[in-house]
Amino acid sequence: MKIGIDASRANKEKKTGVEWYSYHLIEELKKMDRVNHYFLYTNEPLRGDLAKCPDNFKECLLKWPIPRSWTIGRLSWEMKFGKYIPDVLFVPAHTIPLLNPARSVVTIHDIGFEHIPEAYHWANKLYHKLIIQIIKLFATKIIAVSKYTKDDVVKTYNIPAEKISIVYNGYDQNNYKIIPESKVVIKDKLNIDFPFILFVGRLELKKNIVRLVEAFAQFKKRNINDKHKLVLVGTPGIDNGLDNAKEIIKQNNLDKDVVFTGWLADEMLPVLYNAADLFIFPSLFEGFGIPVIEAMACGCPVICSNTTSLPEVAGDAALMFNPEKVDEIVSRMEQVLLNEAVQESLKHKGLRWAQNFSWEECAKETLKILTSTNNFAKI
Repeated sequence: MKIGIDASRANKEKKTGVEWYSYHLIEELKKMDRVNHYFLYTNEPLRGDLAKCPDNFKECLLKWPIPRSWTIGRLSWEMKFGKYIPDVLFVPAHTIPLLNPARSVVTIHDIGFEHIPEAYHWANKLYHKLIIQIIKLFATKIIAVSKYTKDDVVKTYNIPAEKISIVYNGYDQNNYKIIPESKVVIKDKLNIDFPFILFVGRLELKKNIVRLVEAFAQFKKRNINDKHKLVLVGTPGIDNGLDNAKEIIKQNNLDKDVVFTGWLADEMLPVLYNAADLFIFPSLFEGFGIPVIEAMACGCPVICSNTTSLPEVAGDAALMFNPEKVDEIVSRMEQVLLNEAVQESLKHKGLRWAQNFSWEECAKETLKILTSTNNFAKI
């Protein structure tokens, strides 16, 4: 069977959630499948490990002068008139070409643009709404990364539930693990003082960055001798969430207590999770929430929102709160940071729970879907 994969996102130099999902699936498929033949479609030459292809994987460089229209333009052309036409096309992100092969599979990670439209540029919202309709009409099968996402897509777009399969995300088990020397690495490479609370994600309203900073300010006022810093890892969104958060920091004289690291390479995140006293994820909307599992795998206690997919993903291994209520966030922070027994309990629960997720299992389930598309009628 010839399986085509849109590898353009996996090939990005600075990866975040969807890009890592694409990357790890391709790398796991390389390890487990020597039977089927793969075309890795890319708009730039493959980088690093992606470029190391077994004999049954072929890099297909498809040049196109307009980067933002590569999928609906150049990849569409390839699917109908190109040299590398697959039996089934897999697109690991929320889009498919306008022209499709007979069978195609696409992953929908979330439809947050429908629920929190202010977090998206108007052009991106329009694009996503259009693409969803193309997916609804032409995709043979849809993969949802959580039950919440599946139910949301079914309810919002009236797509038949039987067209959607749930395949959970994984995490990099070789990278995200207990690292005893983590504090030494943090001091040497990032110069971050201890102790600290950690957040990883885009610094925007959808991730609830403003209430997070408000909660931290209240926590410091209620616990005046506390020494914790708040470390925020990520890049700004398109909204004014970061600006609003910085204003709160200034008003509460927390400039020396809040650390912005910007985007960090993947090898630095595990040491931060290991060194943190608490990982907090107050997101308003998540299709999955990979950082929650990564933190747990590193032995870091987790508190997170009780909305969207997060109760499903975190199970009983995290303490939860209403992300719209700052007082609840503060109470959960205190419950963990001021109680060593709670910290230890969450640490051990998290380490056990994280073992339920892996990129290997994600790739196995995805491969089953790809190789079974002959059995799926278009619904």
